[in-house]
Amino acid sequence: MQDKPINDKNKVEYLSKKNIYLIIAIMAFAGILISYVETTIVLEIPILVKFFNVSYDSVSWILIAYIISSTISAALSGKIADNYGKRKVFLALALFYALAVSMGGFARTLDELIIIRAIQGIGTGMFPLAFAVINDFVDKDKLPLAQGIMGATLTIGAGLGLVLGTLITQSYRWQWSYYSTIPAAFVLVILTYAFLKDKIYPGNLALKQKGKVDYIGASALGISLFSIIFYISEGGIVGYTKLYMLFTLAISFISLIYFVRYEMNFTNPFINIKLLKTRNVLLSNIVGLFVMALMYILFFTVPTFLQDPSPSGLGKTIFESGIIELPLALLNIIFAPIAATVIKRKSAEESILIGFGIALVSFILLIDYRYTVTGIIIGSAVFGSSMSFMLVGVINKLLNSVPKENAGEASGVNDVFRNIGMAIAPAIGGVIETIYFISVKVAPTVIRHFPSATAFNYIYYIGLVFSIIGIILTLFMKPNKEVD
Repeated sequence: MQDKPINDKNKVEYLSKKNIYLIIAIMAFAGILISYVETTIVLEIPILVKFFNVSYDSVSWILIAYIISSTISAALSGKIADNYGKRKVFLALALFYALAVSMGGFARTLDELIIIRAIQGIGTGMFPLAFAVINDFVDKDKLPLAQGIMGATLTIGAGLGLVLGTLITQSYRWQWSYYSTIPAAFVLVILTYAFLKDKIYPGNLALKQKGKVDYIGASALGISLFSIIFYISEGGIVGYTKLYMLFTLAISFISLIYFVRYEMNFTNPFINIKLLKTRNVLLSNIVGLFVMALMYILFFTVPTFLQDPSPSGLGKTIFESGIIELPLALLNIIFAPIAATVIKRKSAEESILIGFGIALVSFILLIDYRYTVTGIIIGSAVFGSSMSFMLVGVINKLLNSVPKENAGEASGVNDVFRNIGMAIAPAIGGVIETIYFISVKVAPTVIRHFPSATAFNYIYYIGLVFSIIGIILTLFMKPNKEVD
């Protein structure tokens, strides 16, 4: 079928197969780009601790600041895209991301890098929006495969970061993980401008009526998230019962309560609370939170364990640690089409349950057998095989539980929940790695603190608990009915 334009050349009712594949490729490229940068940054955490001379708790804010800003961006971009068109919003976010990563390598202090990471996080709102774009153009029977491709981009980008990103960092400096991304980021902007279209549904040739952007709701949620994560992170060091820590906790709860009450009455809410009244939508979002928490528990701890010197870790270089973790990425790619097949023949719930079951096994392996390279490879690889089952299952369950015209908004809400999980994991991990440490002589007159075996065990026990919670929540999901 040929493209059928509707007035504006960038708004179409139908797209040819060729152009649908092209749009999927552009969306996948965005996912790979984002994942490449993030994977390399995560692997650089031990290097950044040394470069800035800070604790693991402090350096965790490189991830947390990025995740909080991307959380706000994800939910806002989904809503704005539903109102104004996905093409314009995706293009703006791609440009914002390109400009932000151009600044990353110039940071000279930890505070500067944290600010740049927060700015960069805004641009990553394009990733959840990419799922909504694909949902617009791909037929329902082929949607699980397209979603699987998008889910696998996280791992493809991670694979590039594990090999190419670490090689660049080891050969030059950590700043080059940003420098090397600049050309690709601007190529994404150009491709988006040239080829991305907005879908217009038959009988509804106009986009939704424009509504106000809920900046108050976004601010309230941002304050709540920042406060609770600051409480988790800082409280573990200074004490959770300190007066100012309790005040921070109170601010978090007050902001959250205000956020919920405000959203219930706002015409165009930041997060549509009504969507969360549907059982499958609510459970998909909460399960997505735990999926990403599991992923970031692994991402935050394994590079540290591999690169820290003995007896804290295995004393590997960043490139060696990237190669060791490569099977994780490869198995995620291999199992993506298998996850899509499970969803098509069985259900999204079964895919999610399989994923959590495999993740449970991986954390048991990491607790008992991580003390050799082989043990790390096996434990990480097992977890890698679980990721596609969980990620693709959650997205499929969510998008098949809402009307198509709410897909962008639903994806944005889901990304908020997933990002909360991503932010909580390094906050918890950073605290535990800072509290439970051993002292290692790294030079004749230099002693540094590194996470102890107890720290890693506690973190992986938390991974076990999160996996069990995910299984229980998934069992409460209902089979989907047809949603127009």
